[in-house]
Amino acid sequence: MSQHRLPDLPYAEDALAPHISAETLGLHHGKHHATYVDKLNNLIEGTDFADKPLTNIIVEADGGIFNNGAQAWNHAFYWHCLSPDGGGNPEGELATRIGRDFGTTDALREQFSKALTTLFGSGWVWLALDPSGKLVIESRSNAGNPLRDGLLPILTCDMWEHAYYVDYRNRKQAYVDAFWKLVNWRFAAENVARGKPFQVQ
Repeated sequence: MSQHRLPDLPYAEDALAPHISAETLGLHHGKHHATYVDKLNNLIEGTDFADKPLTNIIVEADGGIFNNGAQAWNHAFYWHCLSPDGGGNPEGELATRIGRDFGTTDALREQFSKALTTLFGSGWVWLALDPSGKLVIESRSNAGNPLRDGLLPILTCDMWEHAYYVDYRNRKQAYVDAFWKLVNWRFAAENVARGKPFQVQ
């Protein structure tokens, strides 16, 4: 695994329009995400991280290797958190857990949305499982990832400006509203059922 690669999007660049445009996906995936992968490959060459998966890099690395490795994983995960067939409400076990830990799906949306719109600067907001199996909302600045703190990521939304500025300028709430119309509850449920970190292929 000496070279990490940019994974393909799980849908066409225009598949999330009008909520997220093809232009945004082209720049976000084809430029920003690709740059993180390229920088990571350059940084890990000849180091102990050269043959380690991204999940190990997130937990073990610091500095530039952590920043680029975490961003490579965060983005690969984020693409799957969106779907052209997304939106609506979760079902099954995930819905049961959300009801247990937040009361209702609407309560989860409200708390998650508040975390997104109040996050200062660039970063990510995560729905994660803590070691006891409880669903929690976690905000992280920059490349932060809850794997580093022993939590299991279930769902995320990217709050770096490049995720929304082409489509929404500084209107964070409009981007957050769009996120809920695309959210991939099925992927979130798969992460709960898997019980271990998503593996970037």
